[in-house]
Amino acid sequence: MKSKILDSYIIRQYLKTFFFTAMLFSLIAVVIDFSDRLGAFLENGVTLKQAVFTYYLHFIAHINGLLWPLFALISVIFFTSRLAKNSEIISVLNAGVPYSRIMLPYMTAAGIIFSIHLLSNHFLIPLGSKIRIPFENKYVWKNTDRSKTRHIHVMLDPQTKLYIMNFRKRDSTAIDMRIETYDENANLIQYMEARRAEWKAPPNQWTISDYMVHKFDGEKEEIQAYKKEPLDTTINITPDDLLIVKNQQQLFTTPELKDYLEKQRARGIGGTRVFETELFRRTSEPISIFILTLIGMSVASRKTRGGLGIHLAIGISIGALFIVLSRFTMTFTNSESMGPMLGVWLPNIVFSFVALYLVRIAQK
Repeated sequence: MKSKILDSYIIRQYLKTFFFTAMLFSLIAVVIDFSDRLGAFLENGVTLKQAVFTYYLHFIAHINGLLWPLFALISVIFFTSRLAKNSEIISVLNAGVPYSRIMLPYMTAAGIIFSIHLLSNHFLIPLGSKIRIPFENKYVWKNTDRSKTRHIHVMLDPQTKLYIMNFRKRDSTAIDMRIETYDENANLIQYMEARRAEWKAPPNQWTISDYMVHKFDGEKEEIQAYKKEPLDTTINITPDDLLIVKNQQQLFTTPELKDYLEKQRARGIGGTRVFETELFRRTSEPISIFILTLIGMSVASRKTRGGLGIHLAIGISIGALFIVLSRFTMTFTNSESMGPMLGVWLPNIVFSFVALYLVRIAQK
């Protein structure tokens, strides 16, 4: 019965402190961001309703998605340090409660935060980013909607290459299109060239006109077809595939992101590292909540002369090191110096050993 009372108290204190910390930092982030972007909002005639519901509602979710592990560390240190200062931790230990048993409510509360964070990272925040990022691109960043318009080279699949000399975004029309097909030995076996190709409808419906098909048998070339009349055909690409948007990887929910990566890999296209990194990040960051909770508890449960101040200093230093290591490995991951899975999970692996060591030497 006493253990249940203790569990309920710790879980309640953890969650209450955590959400208060998240609310406080969210307000600070909104004030800083608003002061930085006020000029752009006024210049582009953004209304208060647009700023609040189209941008800041989703901006707050985005910031919290990035910082919840740090908030968990700060929250645990803050309320656990107060328990240690009042000798409550020592009293519980003296009553014969094992240190591992005290960890249980901490992990339970961390599990609640983890579940919310995991769901948000994979679904809720990306859905909000579909609204927030286009708003930023239109009213803040400007000119981040960068379409490829000249000399486009794209792999439709590992053996088919597409070349477009000019692409008109306004009517989704390609001028001078060429599709080359190769065999398993990388020998050209066929190519189709069309003076004009117009995208008609999803999934991949195009209308080509003034086109010619060349077929090769060894060194022998045959013109298989030549027509000026329009022909409806299927080409495995859409105008959206020629569009590059700032922070595009954040626009996909996890099922959409997996479908996108599968599609790009089937085409034999590289340059997907940032999307793979985003996919792994969405799970690794919620897991870090458990690790940082253990670190915060181990640091703050020891009664020291400096009390809350020294505990917060140690905790914030550890949190800063965690963030620095995360960004450091992320840079190597995106530059292809390190695999995306290893780069994203390395901070968790390193700090797991730190957490285990601190738990081992914690006051028991």
